[in-house]
Amino acid sequence: MPWKNSDTRYSTMSIALHWLMVVLLAVVYACIELRGQFPKGSGGRTLIVEMHFMFGLTVFVLVWLRLFARSLGMAPKIVPAPPQWQSLLATLMHFALYALMIGMPIAGWLIVSAEGHSVMFYGIELPPLIAENKALAKEIEGWHVLFGKVGYWLIGLHALAGIYHHYILRDNTALRMMPGKRANY
Repeated sequence: MPWKNSDTRYSTMSIALHWLMVVLLAVVYACIELRGQFPKGSGGRTLIVEMHFMFGLTVFVLVWLRLFARSLGMAPKIVPAPPQWQSLLATLMHFALYALMIGMPIAGWLIVSAEGHSVMFYGIELPPLIAENKALAKEIEGWHVLFGKVGYWLIGLHALAGIYHHYILRDNTALRMMPGKRANY
C-alpha cells in the first residue's frame, strides 16, 4: 500500500481513509438522526446512541492516522491550477473538516463523562474526561448539536466542491482522491 502521494494522486492509504471516513461520518449522522425512531429509554434507542458514540470515537482515532498519511508529502497538484482564492478556501474547508472530526468526538466524550455515564469503545470502558456535572453536560451538548449541524454544511459543501471541480471545471481535483488506478490527468 503506497504511503506517499504521487504528483497526480493521493496515496492508497489517504484514499482509503478518506472514503472510510465518508462512510463512518454517514453512519454517525444516521445513528443520531435515527434515534428518534425509538422511544426514550428503549433498548433500541440506547443501542443506536451507543453506536453513535462508538463510531464517532472511531472517526477520532482514524483522523490521526489520516493526518499522519497526509503529512507524508505534498498534495498532488491540481491541473489546471486553481486561482489562489480557491486554494485558500480549500485549505480553510479542510481545516474545518479536520477540526470537526477531532472536536466533535471529544465533545461527545465530554458530554457522556459529565452526564456520569460510561463511554464504551468496542467493549473497552474509556475513562471519563471530566467529573460528573449535568449543567456542563447540557452546555457542551448544545455546542455539540450546533457544530453537528455545521458539519452537515461543511460535508455538503466539500462534496459539492468536488462535483463542481470534476463536472464544471473539469480539473483533476476529484480524480486525485478516487480509488482504483486512474490515468494521469
